[in-house]
Amino acid sequence: MKHTLAILLVLFTFSSCSVVQQIQQVKNLGSCEFKLHDVQDVRLAGVSIQNKNGSTELSITDGARLAAALASNTLPLTFDLNLDVHNPNGQAAGLNRLDWILFIDDIEMVSGVNEAPVMIPSNGNAIIPLKMNIDLRKALAGKGGQSLMNFGFNLAGANGQPTRIKLKAKPTILIGNFPVAYPGYITISSAVK
Repeated sequence: MKHTLAILLVLFTFSSCSVVQQIQQVKNLGSCEFKLHDVQDVRLAGVSIQNKNGSTELSITDGARLAAALASNTLPLTFDLNLDVHNPNGQAAGLNRLDWILFIDDIEMVSGVNEAPVMIPSNGNAIIPLKMNIDLRKALAGKGGQSLMNFGFNLAGANGQPTRIKLKAKPTILIGNFPVAYPGYITISSAVK
């Protein structure tokens, strides 16, 4: 019986320390600075358009793939949006989940969830990669093929034209086994060139 009580006391102590650390991480997360780091691997209908100024810089095969995609009912745009989180605190901050909503040029494009836990070191940074997958035909309903292409190429950095990207993010952290979401959304804005 004594051994059982001793084991329970040790387990309670460790779980209490863990909860205290988790509460501290929530507090530290509140003072972290979020910003958009960059956009990488921009693909339109599976064709890499990163750092291309337009369809004239594509191979014949890639141009044909884009033309076929424009003639179909869907035009997938995929890219990686990297979110940079800076922790100015002397202790680590963390999150277990990140709900997000992406806006490009003030148009709500897609929403999603990143369920990979992230630890932001004390006085350091962490990059949170978010995979974006947008059907431009649906997101920009009513726009013509050239407008859709221009939208994709501008996001990829064509002609140095900036694209206004805004991400609304809601971090969640576990305290014990209970998820605690950040009250409201954090808005992170940037013009990507």
